[in-house]
Amino acid sequence: MTPVPRRRLLLVHAHPDDETLTTGGTIARYAADPDTAVTLVTCTLGEEGEVIPPELALLGPGGSDQLGGYRIGELAAACAALGVADHRFLSRPGRWRDSGMALAGHGVRAATPEHLHERAFARPEAFDEQVDALAAVLEEVRPQVVVTYPADGGYGHPDHVRAHQITVAALQRVPARLYFTAVGRSTLDAGLAALAEVADLPFRRPDTDELPTVPDDAITARIDVRTHRAARIAALRAHATQVTVWPEADGDAIAFALSNLVAQPLPDVEEFMAADGPGHDVDDLFAGAGE
Repeated sequence: MTPVPRRRLLLVHAHPDDETLTTGGTIARYAADPDTAVTLVTCTLGEEGEVIPPELALLGPGGSDQLGGYRIGELAAACAALGVADHRFLSRPGRWRDSGMALAGHGVRAATPEHLHERAFARPEAFDEQVDALAAVLEEVRPQVVVTYPADGGYGHPDHVRAHQITVAALQRVPARLYFTAVGRSTLDAGLAALAEVADLPFRRPDTDELPTVPDDAITARIDVRTHRAARIAALRAHATQVTVWPEADGDAIAFALSNLVAQPLPDVEEFMAADGPGHDVDDLFAGAGE
């Protein structure tokens, strides 16, 4: 009989690719631990994402509107690269649609668009059903640790904000230790400084404060993901409609960019903030969490 993992980690992400962009190394680290079970919950199919490869542009909402179905396959490939065996869409695939976003001021800050699809994840009237659906997963899995976004969604995207809101609400019913994804200012600065030395980088280097960060002293946990770099890069490459990895050949990579073609580094740590406030600088999300 296969032993039941003692530790259980559950992550709540808004769209396919978010799991890799912000937590890919962390997922790979814990998925590789036989004593830890990893459950990934994805809330939408990412139907409103901007498609990077020109040959796939007609998949988008302005064309055949088949991007969500295509991204199911991308997500499955990313999960395989990261070692995720338990992936679930919230309620069921396509129950809630990517809400899209409007740009809001400087950098990549986002806001809720003026008009929302009738199935949009961010619609106010959908909240209670979404909380019920997530609470049901929590009841089944009983994780000791849950990861999602901070209150502003990291950069304001309405689906990230909603993922935060329903996670906080569901954990009122099924408690667990909660962490929020983050990038410390020093971590980003160090990564961008390294990219500044790259002569042939094909992406635009970000302006000051264009990419979201938090103060270093807000970071509670730093997870060393160097051992799982190859898995992270493979998962990023799997999300080819949304992410460009450079160099493009298989193997190691230096940077990636989304459809805005703004360069982002690949740091050797992924960082988190504990929901219950600043604490010790830990290197394991389960440190201090109930068994």
